[in-house]
Amino acid sequence: MVDSDIYDILRSVKTIALVGASNKEDRPSYKVMKFLLEQGYDVIPVNPGMSGQTLLGQQCYASLKDIPVAVDMVDVFRQSDVALEIAKEAIEINAKVLWLQIGVINEDAKDLAEDAGLRVVMDRCPKKEIEAHGLPW
Repeated sequence: MVDSDIYDILRSVKTIALVGASNKEDRPSYKVMKFLLEQGYDVIPVNPGMSGQTLLGQQCYASLKDIPVAVDMVDVFRQSDVALEIAKEAIEINAKVLWLQIGVINEDAKDLAEDAGLRVVMDRCPKKEIEAHGLPW
């Protein structure tokens, strides 16, 4: 994926489901969620163990299908071997983008999501991309 595609994605999405959200402030998922909220995105934490709780002021859900609003992007902070299942859920909820974080690499998930019409970013971090592109805009 080229930088212009990533820039376009980051400018076009509003609501992000962050799968693998953590309430531990030293975890990358916590730091990225906080950063994305500060940039003006609506970020919905997804973590079965935290369902019903709030994280950074946001209601946490057990799974993507439990989220009651439309999701533009699914940002995945989970192991690569579960990315395919998350891609299937992202397709089911009609997300537009599947974003696999740094170190999350799953070609089957990428292919499945792309075949379903989702844009896919793999092995990159939206926080780092926003900082690299001089965003916000």
